Amino acid sequence: MKEIILVYLDRSGGLEKFVHDCKKYNDSKQSYAVYRFIISINPSDVAELDATLGNYILHKPMKAAGIFQSVCFIAIKTLSLIEQLQTEAQISILLKPTHLPPLPSYVLSLSAFPFDYTSKRFYMSEGIAIAMGTVTKYTQGARFLCTEESCPFSEGFRYIRVHVPGATESATVRNDFVCSLCSSPLQEDMKFRVLGDKQIVEMIDARVLNALKGHSDHKSHFRIQTFTVFLR
Repeated sequence: MKEIILVYLDRSGGLEKFVHDCKKYNDSKQSYAVYRFIISINPSDVAELDATLGNYILHKPMKAAGIFQSVCFIAIKTLSLIEQLQTEAQISILLKPTHLPPLPSYVLSLSAFPFDYTSKRFYMSEGIAIAMGTVTKYTQGARFLCTEESCPFSEGFRYIRVHVPGATESATVRNDFVCSLCSSPLQEDMKFRVLGDKQIVEMIDARVLNALKGHSDHKSHFRIQTFTVFLR
């Protein structure tokens, strides 16, 4: 699968963009705990090369991102793209599909049964944005160090916390993490915190437009409720 990913990135131009993004990190004077890469990907093209990998991207994107993470780490080390990078855990990969299969099972509908949306896979949802919050910051990644100075994990990049889709921010940054080696408390190294933009959008199903037009189809009454989307 790693070889297939490398072939796909080379053919699609993703490898060239990845090298360019690495150069920006390498030329930056800022210290990073986490290096974030957004990779656009066409699931159909990947499935043509390897059906299993294509299935991972569509239905197990976190697992697929882990394989991409390994490929990107090897590429960075082999080509010496980012001198400061030390561990694979410092790489955060966000897979961005160009499209999803045009099938009903890939459309997120909060009014359709069953409500089996716990699989953490990609869905597509369309609606009308009726309210948008202000853009605020959230923690994309953070570095923690063991507070016991004699512990080997009191330095380096052993403890990296990266925000994953669907998680609350307390899963990334808290004050109750402990060292797996000596059980001492972990403390965040604030100068390595990586921030990103977050916005909350209130959306509603497009069918509400028919109600506003005064149309009636003589069906039973129904209620349309808004749903909240977190954009990161």
